[in-house]
Amino acid sequence: MGRRDAVRALVSLGIAAAFPRLAAQSKRSDPARIAILDDASEATRHPLWAAFRNRLGELGYVEGRDMSIEARFAGGNPDRLALLAAELVAGKPDVLVVVTTTAAIAAKKATSRIPIVALGPADPVKSGLVMSLARPGGNLTGLAPNQAEIVGKWLELLNALRPDAKALVYLTDTGNPGEMLVYRDLEQRARSLGLKSQVMDGVSAANVDQAFASMRMGRTDALVVATTASLLTQRRRIVDGAARLRIPAIYARQEYPEAGGLISYGTDSLVLFARAADYVSRILRGTPPAELPFEMASTFRLVLNLRTSRELGLVIPHVIRIRADEVIE
Repeated sequence: MGRRDAVRALVSLGIAAAFPRLAAQSKRSDPARIAILDDASEATRHPLWAAFRNRLGELGYVEGRDMSIEARFAGGNPDRLALLAAELVAGKPDVLVVVTTTAAIAAKKATSRIPIVALGPADPVKSGLVMSLARPGGNLTGLAPNQAEIVGKWLELLNALRPDAKALVYLTDTGNPGEMLVYRDLEQRARSLGLKSQVMDGVSAANVDQAFASMRMGRTDALVVATTASLLTQRRRIVDGAARLRIPAIYARQEYPEAGGLISYGTDSLVLFARAADYVSRILRGTPPAELPFEMASTFRLVLNLRTSRELGLVIPHVIRIRADEVIE
């Protein structure tokens, strides 16, 4: 079974099975208005939003007939999110779909009435987005990466690649409260393993250059690069910087090994975005967000770039090779 077939099979289970395929049309006479607020660029997320639209189609929603979609993309600039959220809310959509912690916070500040489906907030409870995962309690629910699983796997991969490592750097958007929660978790777990950690910002070219200059001056045995989309525009600079320092880098997104990075481990975003369509469908059928538990991701992808490992002189353990979902030769 191919990956896309697996995605379709996964998202077809559970919630969707309880509803007829054409239930969407029977519930309303006017098209549903769906708004999207994304902190990344449209080009970056295109395959993921295509999975979201495809799943809505499987649920009986035909764009232009049963629904309309209005989207705003911040292009990796979190400072634009508040304005974009206000624009979308002014259009009075039936549901607002947002990506990442910062976009979710911006949406919550813009409206307490319009239902919000959030994708990817690092810790919805600690970020103040919901009261609890089981009972969100407000106008926001959604799906989040299982951060404890991901952080633990990063450190497991690091131990396999560099068992002698003593110091690591976490490169992220330090202005993103969700990402700083991830770092605190990473810092605590790393300390228990005898690893020193440091967080650095990488949202601009200047910040990336400064971070790698600091890594070169101090001891850095490994690099972990966050999932936040605000770093994606710098991925080539980040990958090249890790290569110059000849340190193993573990990334949260597969776009990095596709650009020449060593290895990535993170949530399978295709599954996450397709699953979000189920949440949107339930809300459009009348289920309040407060009654929809926040779902933690359970599908992850490990991508390995063997060419980069050879250039770094790293021997990839067999256990990593056989667990990789994708190997780039």
